[in-house]
Amino acid sequence: HMLCRFLPKYSGGQVIRVIKSISAKRVFKEAPEIKKELWGGEFWTDGYYIATVSGKGNKEVIEKYIRNQGREKDIEQLKMFQF
Repeated sequence: HMLCRFLPKYSGGQVIRVIKSISAKRVFKEAPEIKKELWGGEFWTDGYYIATVSGKGNKEVIEKYIRNQGREKDIEQLKMFQF
């Protein structure tokens, strides 16, 4: 997940295309062997998801979520049934 701020003259799709393009070029430059392992040599899939945060949105909650993604959770995942 990423939290980005950009000028309203750019669409979210334009920003995503630039991010994907630059990051893929950098990965392939630093680790060219990865390209051989990927289906069709493409680093990113075609899709993406964008959500906006307005001035009234809770940006701090989103920042905290992104900062903590991938970290070990304090509680176990809840399960409907224990087997």
